[in-house]
Amino acid sequence: VTDSRSDLEDLHLYATPREQRFRQFASLEFEGQLYMTPHDFIQAVTSDEPKHVKKWRSLSKQELNQILMETPPVWKGSSKLFRNLNERGVISYTEYLFLLCILTKPHAGFRIAFNMFDTDGNEMVDKKEFLVLQEIFRKKNEKREKRGDEEKRAMLRLQLYGYHTPTNSVVKTEGEDLVPRSYWDTLRRSTSQALFSDLAERADDITSSLSDTTLLVHFFGKKGKAELNFEDFYRFMDNLQTEVLEIEFLSYSNGMNTISEEDFAHILLRYTNVENTSSYLENMRGSIPEEKGITFEEFRSFFQFLNNLEDFTIAMQMYNFASRSIGQDEFKRAVYVATGVKLSPHLVNTVFKIFDVDRDDQLSYKEFIGIMKDRLNRGFRGYKPIQRYTTFKSCVRKELYSR
Repeated sequence: VTDSRSDLEDLHLYATPREQRFRQFASLEFEGQLYMTPHDFIQAVTSDEPKHVKKWRSLSKQELNQILMETPPVWKGSSKLFRNLNERGVISYTEYLFLLCILTKPHAGFRIAFNMFDTDGNEMVDKKEFLVLQEIFRKKNEKREKRGDEEKRAMLRLQLYGYHTPTNSVVKTEGEDLVPRSYWDTLRRSTSQALFSDLAERADDITSSLSDTTLLVHFFGKKGKAELNFEDFYRFMDNLQTEVLEIEFLSYSNGMNTISEEDFAHILLRYTNVENTSSYLENMRGSIPEEKGITFEEFRSFFQFLNNLEDFTIAMQMYNFASRSIGQDEFKRAVYVATGVKLSPHLVNTVFKIFDVDRDDQLSYKEFIGIMKDRLNRGFRGYKPIQRYTTFKSCVRKELYSR
């Protein structure tokens, strides 16, 4: 059975941008709750919009059980997990938010994330501890809900969380929480308090009413009795970051060992609020006349560095306070000191040619940090259509994923 989206626009009025994007890419429905497939999730973080106008396909209990039965255990995870599962998996809205958090976190943050879930401090995370995540994100959502038709909001909650929340839930009042807090910050602040609040108790209540998902079975086994150790948790997070980067890289390289410097610039700029990307691209074309290419290792190292942007920002601010720009050698050293990531000279030179708009071979705080902070909001902001450039090398590349 397939549900049409006749009420899509109507409910969209009551949804936050994150909720809207999840509903736009989700393709499955079970007992009123919407789910993404692993393929849907990959599309949501690498594409402007779904390839096709999606309809929510209703899963039977038997179909869902079969999908979960085929879910591999965590020790069989790899950087191709989501691609291998493809359409054979279900991801809930709160898991979608959790996975988005992972994509922009440094490796050092993996231990913090694990410790936040491990509320009893036994160096293992069980299913109940992980499900506290469900309650934290739901409570955060209640504070962001838009006023209006209570019935519509109840329908939206059912789609996103799989159960009806109380109609007298806390709704954000005028002027409250003016600075939006990220889901990662919410998780960090809330999980550590879980044992001292009603969250853990509430997790008990909802465990029986919620359906299992691919992630829950992957982490905790088909019976939900397994526990997750830090090594497996770390490997999962690292694999997910690598998989998304591989997909982005391969969509430009088409099997080659490198992508062009201009393709690298496209990937960076498309996630930002830069209005006129053409000026950056024109600037780079004139500065790098001979194409050398960016390898996957260079590509990956740069995004590992971006996930450490907060620490690097401190180093950059020291130059900014002194009204000094930063040269390539200083940039490379500051990246290594602040994040432990070594960037190749060619990659650093490419970054400078993209962002050094005034061509003084110096990078100002405004020229780089401001733009890259937008870049970290992957999946949360609107996407820019990509305007492909017309060199011969670009023309012979065929994208593996629709952009």
